[in-house]
Amino acid sequence: MEKLYLFDTTLRDGEQVPGCQLNTIEKIELAKALELLKVDVIECGFPISSPGDFNSIVEISKVITESTICALTRAVERDIDVAADALHFAKRKRIHTGIGTSDMHILHKFRSNREDILERAVKCVKYARRFTDDVEFYAEDAGRTENEYLARVIEAVIAAGATVVNIPDTTGYCMPYEYGEKIKYLRENVSNIHKAIISTHCHNDLGMATANTLAGVMNGARQVEVTVNGIGERAGNTAMEEVVMAIKCRKDIPVYTEIETRLIARTSRLVSTLMRMPVQPNKAIVGRNAFAHSSGIHQDGVLKNRESYEIIDPADVGVNESTIALTARSGRAALNHHYKRLGVELTNEELDQAYDKFLKLADCKKDINDQDLLVIVGVTRAKQNQKIRLKYLQVVCGKNSVPMATVKLVIDGEVCCATSSGNGPIDAAFCAVKSLVHRKINLEEFLVQAITRGSDDVGKVHVQIENKGSIYYGFSANTDIVTASVEALVNAVSKIMI
Repeated sequence: MEKLYLFDTTLRDGEQVPGCQLNTIEKIELAKALELLKVDVIECGFPISSPGDFNSIVEISKVITESTICALTRAVERDIDVAADALHFAKRKRIHTGIGTSDMHILHKFRSNREDILERAVKCVKYARRFTDDVEFYAEDAGRTENEYLARVIEAVIAAGATVVNIPDTTGYCMPYEYGEKIKYLRENVSNIHKAIISTHCHNDLGMATANTLAGVMNGARQVEVTVNGIGERAGNTAMEEVVMAIKCRKDIPVYTEIETRLIARTSRLVSTLMRMPVQPNKAIVGRNAFAHSSGIHQDGVLKNRESYEIIDPADVGVNESTIALTARSGRAALNHHYKRLGVELTNEELDQAYDKFLKLADCKKDINDQDLLVIVGVTRAKQNQKIRLKYLQVVCGKNSVPMATVKLVIDGEVCCATSSGNGPIDAAFCAVKSLVHRKINLEEFLVQAITRGSDDVGKVHVQIENKGSIYYGFSANTDIVTASVEALVNAVSKIMI
């Protein structure tokens, strides 16, 4: 088994998503999370592109001690000079430089020829080696580069001092068999390929980034360039979590990684929060529904043996447990599972009766909660322990004021009031709610979605909270997004208090 190096470019390629830019403090927080995840290389930015990128690389270099810090450049000496300055404090540093090698780029982007591009490639690598022994060369648009010419370029840059050679499928054009054959061709036709690590960098324009990356690994690539949640330019990059878990799950892939997989879900949520980019519910590994089961056949199988329908243990990626979602397609096994969770033991006859009532309710109501289940079987605890509800909310915020929120909740018939400050009106209101319910609550997910468009739009809010190892969901909708957010949190918290 050979080690596969994880090169994370969430802070560089991932940040190229419109609207997902991070400030320096946020980048440092994410870099620390990536180091805890044990990625081998963190590509922190393109330092010549902006003072912000330059400063972020400088500050990240000061706090990261284990992972290699990498800065991107073009095949331009000035770019490389600036990258070297930005990496001054890095304990381990890498300069990532390169140039386009496809005829499309050579003719239309550079208006040049193959021999000139080859010369520029060698020159930039030699120049970068003046500043560090760790130089990675990227052959941009290698996916559409003719293999024979690509091999010439790779052989020349390795001779010039490149320690890693990056073979990007920049436009996501390749099919897996084509990309795998390209890596194989380089291994067999570049005489000095043993002196460098071959790296993959695949984009997802045709939805094949992960497949192409794994095809590259199976044919000899030993570094993969990835992003958390698969974010990145256009349709995104190869998703780190998909590659890591595919390798862990499939024993026929002859490599291993040192990634702390139990931190994957937490890191995914951090990226989603910092970049204000929700993860689609059906996203592999880290989506909200990745370990959720709603079909009765699937639920019965999972309850009998998790591996019937799950090839990954949720705990391996930091998810507490599978979700047995109650819908009109759920079976008796799932319903009985939830009643047992609530401490309600039913006979077979009682379960049959409850199931008939449940199906009628599920056809009318999308969200079946614990109180609904208790009402179905006539358990009075649902009435004795009333859910908390929001009675009053007032927030104060603005450019020159400290965000403050006053919240009144009705808890077991008693009105309770609290006022708190926060980083914004929603955070202030959430702090006030937490101070009233006397429960240790961790906010795992906070998602706001617009129903239509316009300033008078209704916003839907979904929250996911954790309490004592259990996950609870809350929903609400309102034209006032702060109110909707607080109501969603109260909806989730009330399920703890049933």
